[in-house]
Amino acid sequence: MATLFVSDLHLCPERPRTCRIFLEFLSGPARQAEALYILGDLFEYWAGDDDLDDPFNAGICAALRALSDTGVAVFFMAGNRDFLAGDAFARAAGLTRLPDPALIDLAGAATLLMHGDTLCTDDVDYQRFRAEARSPAWQQALLALPLAERKAHIEAMRRQSEAQKRIKPIEIVDVNPDAVLRSQTFHQWRRLIHGHTHRPAQHRLHIGGHACERWVLPDWHDTGAYLACDAGGCRLLDWPA
Repeated sequence: MATLFVSDLHLCPERPRTCRIFLEFLSGPARQAEALYILGDLFEYWAGDDDLDDPFNAGICAALRALSDTGVAVFFMAGNRDFLAGDAFARAAGLTRLPDPALIDLAGAATLLMHGDTLCTDDVDYQRFRAEARSPAWQQALLALPLAERKAHIEAMRRQSEAQKRIKPIEIVDVNPDAVLRSQTFHQWRRLIHGHTHRPAQHRLHIGGHACERWVLPDWHDTGAYLACDAGGCRLLDWPA
């Protein structure tokens, strides 16, 4: 059985087709997998675990729980849109939360999993915001707001982020090669899997005399795709096939 990886689904009620094909994926290929890893930005945004009663959020969590109940191990790494997802979310969805980065043994290969945003080191403004937003004090202050006010605040931040992204050169918002090299030197991975940049590809690298590979996961829209890995290697597969 293969291990599957997805990221950047950006699920929300305003994207019904994306949600539908993801639910079909969970009841289709994912049921045949050994494990499913979701590497961030599962949701367009997550306002906090006190929003679990929202019908849309509850439905996605129930579908993930149904997959987990079949015996498929489900793992979740927060992205830049859903980093407020906590333990209550994990329990509702029947999954295990992972730190970013996380080093795993994948079919005998040391594999580093990341959301990918920390590799975009040329985007100094974003890295500064990320450091602030991941601090316990910042998150506690945001979560202390009433849910409706919190959602409005997050929506405003999201609009501002999208506006800034449109005017930044692609080189700034993409992965920095030196950051990739530093991560390999520190973690000694042979395979790196991440999302975030929405630029799916397989990059073959030679670092320190070793053959390595970096897989960039695609984002989902009217169609999706996932990375399937087993002892024979990894391959990007379209969904629906």
